[in-house]
Amino acid sequence: MNYLEQTLAQLACDIPGATRVFHKYKLDFCCGGKKSLADAIADRNFTADQIIADLNEVSQLQSESKDWRLSEPSDLIDHILSRYHDIHRIQLPELVRLAKRVEHVHGDRSDCPTGLSQHLEFMLQELENHMQKEEQILFPLLKSGNYTFAQGPIAVMQHEHEEHGNSLEVIGQLTDGIVPPPFACVTWRALYTGLTQLKEDLMAHIHLENNVLFPAALAAA
Repeated sequence: MNYLEQTLAQLACDIPGATRVFHKYKLDFCCGGKKSLADAIADRNFTADQIIADLNEVSQLQSESKDWRLSEPSDLIDHILSRYHDIHRIQLPELVRLAKRVEHVHGDRSDCPTGLSQHLEFMLQELENHMQKEEQILFPLLKSGNYTFAQGPIAVMQHEHEEHGNSLEVIGQLTDGIVPPPFACVTWRALYTGLTQLKEDLMAHIHLENNVLFPAALAAA
């Protein structure tokens, strides 16, 4: 397989563990999944040989990752609901709490992520609205096999996924790439650990919908 000619979405689907490599190199495989690997790494500060070596390494490892392309849409939807929707509803309120604490205690520092708690509250509201639309409208259509009627809601969800991707970029800008500063307190470090997990989970969530669930539904329609 010529990895450079494959899209990020295709590689993420084909190679268990590829998403970990993409996180390492800060490549957007969910909203930016249509880009070829060659285009995605152009002008980056690492070589194609480096990322190809990492992809080869993870592809050779045994993995328990499931290929959701082989599953029924209803099974994938149930997985998305339990693994991502339920988890996001736990993650974000706690991250808001931690961010408020950090901003309150360390607001006088130049490296404090001022505005982060407000942005996370915005994300919480936007993501909750998005998930409710999926749970109340789109997912019931897909589970019942009404793929033709699902095309409009899918387009709306894809657009909102782009907005979620933009929100993740804002988190990176506010937190210096989610890297805690030297001598950051335990709360600050816990906040950034949680933000990293949120980013990885949300990108995996969007990937499964954009690159697996939605294409299958549109093909069936």
